[in-house]
Amino acid sequence: QVQLVESGGGLVQAGDSLRLSCAASGRTFSRYAMGWFRQAPGKEREFVAAISWSGGHKYSTDPVKGRFTISRDNAKNTVFLQMNSLKPEDTAIYYCAGGLARRSDYVPTHIGDFDSWGQGTQVTVSS
Repeated sequence: QVQLVESGGGLVQAGDSLRLSCAASGRTFSRYAMGWFRQAPGKEREFVAAISWSGGHKYSTDPVKGRFTISRDNAKNTVFLQMNSLKPEDTAIYYCAGGLARRSDYVPTHIGDFDSWGQGTQVTVSS
């Protein structure tokens, strides 16, 4: 497993942008596919975006396509989520997650595919 710490959340207005960061510790980070999930009050945790360990393959859920971009810097053991054109419905706690990958093109999307989780960072978007 890797240890994950998110940062970058906050309170913004609709239309604004935020960039979340997730710092990982552990020598195997470059072999981990990484993802972002979110959980709004009263709702289940849901998938947002994920990226392969190589960074060459990505996937995001439809509600955020065209607005959110996931990226990673393996040299800095960090994964990012750039969020543009934020909407009130994006309000949630955002969690970084890691899953050990066996292939360079592996992009997990289900909660059960990830074995490492951060503590979460709050994102609040006001209308």
